[in-house]
Amino acid sequence: MRYIVLFFLVVGIASCSSKRDFLSAPSLKSEKQISKDLNYLTSDELLGREASQIGSALAAEYLAKQLEKYGMKPLFESFNDTLSNYENSWNVVAVQPGSDSTLRDEIIVLGAHYDHIGVIKAVDNDSIANGANDNASGSVILLDQVRRLSGIDNKRTIVYAFFNAEEKGLLGSKHLAQKMKQQGLNVVLMLNFEMLGVPMQRSYVTYGTGLELSNVGQMINEIAQEELVGELELAKQYNLFKRSDNYPFFEEFNIPSHTFCSFDFENYDYYHHVKDHAQYMDIEFMASFSQKMAKVISELVNVPQGEIRSI
Repeated sequence: MRYIVLFFLVVGIASCSSKRDFLSAPSLKSEKQISKDLNYLTSDELLGREASQIGSALAAEYLAKQLEKYGMKPLFESFNDTLSNYENSWNVVAVQPGSDSTLRDEIIVLGAHYDHIGVIKAVDNDSIANGANDNASGSVILLDQVRRLSGIDNKRTIVYAFFNAEEKGLLGSKHLAQKMKQQGLNVVLMLNFEMLGVPMQRSYVTYGTGLELSNVGQMINEIAQEELVGELELAKQYNLFKRSDNYPFFEEFNIPSHTFCSFDFENYDYYHHVKDHAQYMDIEFMASFSQKMAKVISELVNVPQGEIRSI
């Protein structure tokens, strides 16, 4: 009998260790999967993933298959949630239910937009704006969050949202925020991933928008034990807080809502350009940031009620 008990104890310890390792350590496997996801989403086959066009539909199909593979369930009737404000377009939305009888009613939304601007004026005979940094990078990091967080014991519920029609005016995130509000869902935090394909030469790894409005930036850096997120003055100057998919959730729920980005207007020349290709993305940086953020989120979903708050 004692050998049976010992066997299950060893298996349990190994399982817990495996989960911790997956959260805390960058892995070659993760880098390979990020590269695979990135190369598909930026392939010419998807024609720049413009909302309502075939490339965006193919991207959505790919994302839904990945979510199903990682054991996620749709938040609504299916992973594809048809937009009410833009034709022939849909978000891809999954849910990871919380385990705590009280905290599971509190929802943390993790988001990234998967659309881009499609086919544009040609440069050197290339007219497809593949959108690697904007925002295949954020989308594949969000997929990596799904992979890394799928095995944790999350007391709060996590919703993973891949937004469409961001380039048309944040329409996907506006649709989802309004829909969740109308359904009486209790969203307490929104974290959005945008343009995270190349590192900055700064003291912090990424910058967050609207960090002065909540205690979330401080919490993130305390959990990470490094300056994982900082404040970029240009982000305030250009009012980026209102220009990405975090903002509709701030409007609807008046909660901490932040976008994390590493494009600082100095480190990448191909914004909305046909040369925004996967080959220019720093996969090692993306995987490193993703594992650090997954560790942070794995703790944020379990902090006591009221600790995540606006200022």
